[in-house]
Amino acid sequence: MNILLTNDDGIESEGLHILADALRTVHDVWITAPVHERSAASHAISLKRHVEITALDERTSTCSG
Repeated sequence: MNILLTNDDGIESEGLHILADALRTVHDVWITAPVHERSAASHAISLKRHVEITALDERTSTCSG
């Protein structure tokens, strides 16, 4: 199964990587998460800046918005 993991705690979130490692034993896992912690920003909209996606490796990327 293909699984995409994301969060609002940022790419460095320990829990995100623990979950990804556990799921990778059986599934194909991709991660896309904000560069920085973005908790409580769920109603924010990126209007004045471009949203940038940066690949960290083959299956992991960060986003700016």
